[in-house]
Amino acid sequence: MPILNINHQSVHIQELNQNAPETIVLVHGMFSNLSVYYFSVAPILATHFHVVLYDLKSHGMSEKTLSGYDLESMTDDLKGLLDTLKLKQVYLGGYSFGGLIALKMAIRFPNLIKKLAVIEAPDPSDEKARGIIEEYSREFLENYIENFTDTTKVKMGKRQMEKNHRMYEYLFHQTSIKDDMILEKDFFEDSAINQLDQDVLLLYGLTSNCLDAGKNLNQKIKNSSIQIVDGDHNIPIQEPQLIGEALLNFFQRK
Repeated sequence: MPILNINHQSVHIQELNQNAPETIVLVHGMFSNLSVYYFSVAPILATHFHVVLYDLKSHGMSEKTLSGYDLESMTDDLKGLLDTLKLKQVYLGGYSFGGLIALKMAIRFPNLIKKLAVIEAPDPSDEKARGIIEEYSREFLENYIENFTDTTKVKMGKRQMEKNHRMYEYLFHQTSIKDDMILEKDFFEDSAINQLDQDVLLLYGLTSNCLDAGKNLNQKIKNSSIQIVDGDHNIPIQEPQLIGEALLNFFQRK
């Protein structure tokens, strides 16, 4: 269980194919953890790339903290991760709230990001979308509890299930995560989004409440393309092979 000290916090990471010449970093969504990629999407990408996954603060096996879930703080954490791993330039992908982190990272540190993939990032101003994310986050947690314990494909026992429910309750009821997301409600109006120079792939589910957000980003980002796949907000779980192959093709394309 690799644990790094980043910005004075313990961060759980996993790496695949460390000897590959180029790196993809994947950011998971709110209330989930790196396992959303680890068992499905990441191995597809690792056929050609070094893949880095990490648990956001208070998620998975990373250290708990009460505050600091705004996009500025979250991208400070991601920058710290890249610095710690001595990664000078990476391909970056983010799912749900992780997609917002990925977008903010490309805005703040454009020289570090070669290409950007945004999966189901919501519009932070959309209260309905925020509610849907909470609903799907519960669905993710139930899937995770039923199938995995950590990153070892071991069935979860009762104690581990209770631990993960406590993690969700802690995030949802004790931290500033929801309030910090509300503070980012005008993020899509940031003119810096229109100035992104990287190629950007937008992946959204056909029946997702966030699809309009994807279409909005596609209009704003000049070098973007949108791919709509069958499914809702949980497309990395519903269509992992399709998502993995779409990401691989995008990041490999010159």
